This record gives sequence, C-alpha cells and structure tokens, in this order.
Amino acid sequence: MSQTLFALDIGTRSVVGIILEETDGRFHVVDMVMKEHQERAMVDGQIHNVIYVAQLIKEITTALEQKYGTLQKVSVAAAGRSLKTEQAEATMPIRHRAIFTEEDMNRLELQAVQQAQQQLVQAQGEHQTHFYCVGYSVLHYKLDGEIIGSLLDQQGDFAAVEVIATFLPRVVVESLIAALQRADLEMGALTLEPIAAINVLIPPSMRRLNVALVDIGAGTSDIAITDKNTVVAYGMVPIAGDEITEALSDHYLLDFPVAEQVKRQIVTAQPIVIQDILGFDETYEHEAVCQTILPAVQELANAIGTEILRLNNNEAPKAVMLVGGGSLTPKLTETLSAVLQLPTNRIAVRNVEAIQNITRADHISTTPELVTPIGIAIAAQKMPIQYMSVTVNEQVIRLFELKEMTVGDALLAANIKAKQLFGKPGQALAVTVNGQDIFIPGEHGTPAEILVNGTLASTKTIIHSKDVITVAEGLDGKPATATVGEVIDYTGHKQITINQEKYDIAPTIVVNKQIVNIDYILHDRDQITVETADTIEQVLQLTNYEQVITQLKPFQVYVNQKVIQIPQASVMLLLNGKPAKLTYHVQHGDSITWQQPQKVTVQEVANEASLVLQHEITVTFQGEQLVLCKTVHQAMMQQQFVEPSHIVSNGATITFIPRDSSPWIFQDVFRFSDWQLPTETTSHFEILRNQQPARFDSPIFGGDELQIIFK
Repeated sequence: MSQTLFALDIGTRSVVGIILEETDGRFHVVDMVMKEHQERAMVDGQIHNVIYVAQLIKEITTALEQKYGTLQKVSVAAAGRSLKTEQAEATMPIRHRAIFTEEDMNRLELQAVQQAQQQLVQAQGEHQTHFYCVGYSVLHYKLDGEIIGSLLDQQGDFAAVEVIATFLPRVVVESLIAALQRADLEMGALTLEPIAAINVLIPPSMRRLNVALVDIGAGTSDIAITDKNTVVAYGMVPIAGDEITEALSDHYLLDFPVAEQVKRQIVTAQPIVIQDILGFDETYEHEAVCQTILPAVQELANAIGTEILRLNNNEAPKAVMLVGGGSLTPKLTETLSAVLQLPTNRIAVRNVEAIQNITRADHISTTPELVTPIGIAIAAQKMPIQYMSVTVNEQVIRLFELKEMTVGDALLAANIKAKQLFGKPGQALAVTVNGQDIFIPGEHGTPAEILVNGTLASTKTIIHSKDVITVAEGLDGKPATATVGEVIDYTGHKQITINQEKYDIAPTIVVNKQIVNIDYILHDRDQITVETADTIEQVLQLTNYEQVITQLKPFQVYVNQKVIQIPQASVMLLLNGKPAKLTYHVQHGDSITWQQPQKVTVQEVANEASLVLQHEITVTFQGEQLVLCKTVHQAMMQQQFVEPSHIVSNGATITFIPRDSSPWIFQDVFRFSDWQLPTETTSHFEILRNQQPARFDSPIFGGDELQIIFK
C-alpha cells in the first residue's frame, strides 16, 4: 500500500512543494510546484514576513490539492543557513588528581559546548535557552598547552578541549510553525536541510567516511560533514549563486532577473544572447561569459573551501558532494579542488539520479536543485525531528530530537553549567620558604552524580521522552593543610661532639619571625625561614661558643699604628683532630676541639716588632763583674706605662716610646759600681780596656775588662 508524502522546501529565493509516494521503501516523485518570492520575505533561512510566506505556501498547496486532494500535514526543514556555528575551548586543572577518565573527557567537552553557547548568546544578544545544540565535534584535545590525540588515562597540569558546535535558534522553528498554521497546514515532521540532503545522498553505511556535502543555494551555501558514522559538523557561508548573478549583472549591465536567466543559460554551453538595460542585443560565446564570472567563482570556491577546512579540523575531507542550483556554476568543481587540494574526481555535483530507491514522473527534472526537497520529504518520513520532554532536577525540559539525545543535551537545555558537574577544588595554600614561593593545592572536588530514572549514568547516556534526570552537585574539595615539616627539607639534623660533649644540632625554623617546631600548622601567606648550622662557625654560634669564635680570629695588635700578627697567640681549631677553619662544613658525628694559645706579653710584642726594650751588657770593672742596663723603649697602653711582662689582649694598641739608644761608654760603669777612689792616691792613673789604653768616653761592649791603674 502506498503512502502520499507532502514536503515543502522554504528557501530564500523560492518555495518548492513536492509530492512523493512511498511503496515498500521505494519513493516516486509524483509532482512538484515551485514559486519564487516576489519580495524579501526570507533572510538567511529565517522567515521575516510570516504572512507573505504563508500566502505563498497556500498557493502551492492549493495547486497540488487540485490534483491530489486535500493536504493537511507537511514535512518541512529548518534551513542549514539558520544554523549558528561557534568554536570554543574549555580548560581544567588536573594536577594532583587521578588519571583522566572517559567521563572526565565527556564533561570537559560539555563545558566547551556551553562556552560556545555562551559566546553565541553574547554575539546574538539572545537568551541562552533560545538555542538548541544540534551537534558538535572535537577539534583538539590539549595537555599542558600541547595538542594530544586523547586525554584518556593522561596526567599533567591542565587539560583542555577545543570544539566546534552548531546551534539552531528556536525562533526559526517557531516561525515555520506559524507560517504553516496560517496556510492551514500542520507540521507533520521537521528536519534540517543538511540532514535531509545527507540522508538521501550519503546512507549510514557511508558515514564512516569523511565526506562534505555542500548545498549551494541563492544566498548561502550550507555545509555538512560526515565522519565516524555520524554528522560531525554543520556550517554556512553567506555567499552562493547570487554572487554569480551579480557578476553578470555588473559586467553586462543587466537587470538582476535578466542576469539570473543568463546564469541559467550558461549551463547549456551554447552561445548566449544578452539584452542589456539599454535594449541592445549581443551574442557572446560561452567561454567568454565563463571568463567573466571566473573571479566570482573563485571567491565562492575560496569561501566554501575555507569553511570546509575549518569545520574539518583544517584537513580536506575524502570527497565533496555539491547539490543545489549553484552547484551547476561552470568551473566551480575545478576551482574548489584547487582550494582543498583534492583531485577533481573527488568533487562531484549530485542530482536526483544519485538518490537510491527513487523514481520520478517524466516532467520532473533531475536538476541538483531538487535533491534537498526530495530529501526533506524522505528524511522527515524516516527520521523526523520530534519534541521530547524530560525532567532535569524537577524542571520539565522540552528538546528537539535532532539526533540521539543524551544527558548532556538535557543539561544544556536546562542551563546546568558543566562546572557544576565538578566540585570546586579546595582553597590552596601559598607560603614562602627562604624566599621561594611554594603553592600547596587544595583537594580536588568530587564529580557530580548523575542519575537517569534512578540509575547511575554519564553525560553520554542516551535519554528518551519522559526520562527523569537527577544531578547531585559534586562535593567541594577540602582546603589545603600542611605542617612546616611537610614543606621543608628537614635533613639538616646532626650530632656533633664539641670538647668531648655531645650536641644535637637541628635546623632553626622561624615562621613570621617566631621560632616554631616542625609540627606547626601553616597558614596562607606564612613566611618561613629555615636556618641550618652547616659550618663550624654556625655550630659554635648555636652552642653558645661565641668566645671561642673570637679567640679563633687571628691574634693581632696595633704597634705604633701598624698591625702586628702573632700566630702562636691564636687558638688552633681542630676538626676530627686535624687543623680546620671556621668555614669548614661539618657532618653528623664530627668532633670539634681547639688548643688554647699561650699568653702574650709586651716583651713578646716588642720582639715581633723587632724593638729592644732593655739593653744589658756584662763587663768586669776593677775585678768585679757588673751588669749594665738601660731602657731603650718604654711601652704605653691606654695612656699608662706598662712593664715588659704585662699581658697583652687581642686587638690591643701599644705605643713604644724611644728612651736611650746611645752606645755604652767607659764612664757608664760608675752608675752601676760601688767602687770608690783610694784615699791615698797619686794624680797619675791609666785607663785600660782589655789591657789597652782607653778614655772615659771610649765605647765599651759586653765582656770587656775595664781597669783604672794609679801610678
């Protein structure tokens, strides 16, 4: 038994009504009526004048009803040019969390789609719920800013996904329904024009191939791309057959309708007679007219090719199919093949004869313009778009069944943000350790729990009408907590022996200028300083041996404003029994000792300075041994004279004042001898030095024998 199908293709330039009969899965095109708009009632696929479009639909319906009886239900399509395409990216921090799962990927993709939806809302100035997502495809996954094939089982700092999503404005569907109601018709089924054309030209068995379908109309060129057994992307460019018509009109001075007729004659490849607006007739060769429109053809091919590449992740598809009246434009396939860098045999114009299981009445042409109207009738019959109602968190949501609907589609319609599907990460902790910033992240939030009819589900779970979806928001992560011991390197603890006594040397921890232990619980913005004793000097300071450090410094005094160092007066430092310096590093188990120095006297300082304090000589006078002594330099410290035996401290200042540095002479012995002149003596005497004649002012030296002999 056959079934009659009535479909309308409501386009920018014209409205096409078509009657099909279905018998056992085969279709026969019975009749077709096309009427062009006489005024601009349609703009970019959206009805701007509902009353006028309804009137044109009524005329077409009346013409067909006169032949085939009453028509009540009609199949229609939302124009591909009505679809809005947006590209967006979503990023998620994943440091210190479990490896990335498939559900994590799904939720991140949903977040990117919502970002695209938000961008569309901002651009269109419409409320978010006025758009339905009809599909999206992933352009890239990224891990830490680098493109990666898949995020599954990956770990890193940041995960991101870039998508291209397509949306249908609800007003497009509502205006279609309004126009049909005014024409006394009921919308039997709804589809999308790109889906309609793909369904009749690219059966499901071929959709695993990456193929682009381009419907070139009058005002726009609609694009749909298949891959991996589905339609992955939709697009539109606002350039099509009208640009070719305008090129002819400008070059040959033609009225637009006349130029439209000339464009259709180009397809015949015959010489063309053109009458310009001045009434002059001229015959032009076919090739000459083709050259005239070549720049416009190039512009059209560039626009279509660029959009195909953008929708297909910057890669050319395996093949391109062209339908619609504009697909017959001369040299379009060759020019498009150059843009996409595809062989010309991979780009083809498809007409009605390419549709499987279909026949047509003799008066129905095979032109590519009829592919979409026929596809609308068949697609609306086989896979109509219907409304479905689901409940999301007790809110009833109505969805267009543009494809297999998932939980993600319901969440989009219910305006549940993808960010709500993840609990917020806990507040992080930022501290500074010895001038270096350390960031301690809080715990990751737990994912939201999604239930469909009480059963655990994911964002990719397929839903059906009347399903009840419950989303329990994920729990927020706990704030970051840490102790001092967890953020610092506490390996500086060591045991050192100092002068046979053992000391435990541990790092000193200061937080905000207060000394704390390793169990101190940190707060945000804490300033931590860790002081470790690594050298002998630091260990001695920590164990209150500062006086030893002072003694270990080189022993020096200031003699007459010059520095004199006395090494034997400095403390000798020993590390494990070997000479060492304060800057030497110590390890666990080391032993530190030192040897106390001898005390330093003024006399020893004078010796180091090569100064003589007392000059002594021993001589024999009149048979008696005498010691002669005189002060050559006298020492002064702190404005007082000191003896040569006076102990000198490190850093002292000594001034040596010269006194008597003259040589010894014979008469000096009288100051140190008790010898007296004899009472009975003569006035004649002889002075001898070592049995040699001498005088009272003769120089004498230690060991000399001095005599005075009276005669």
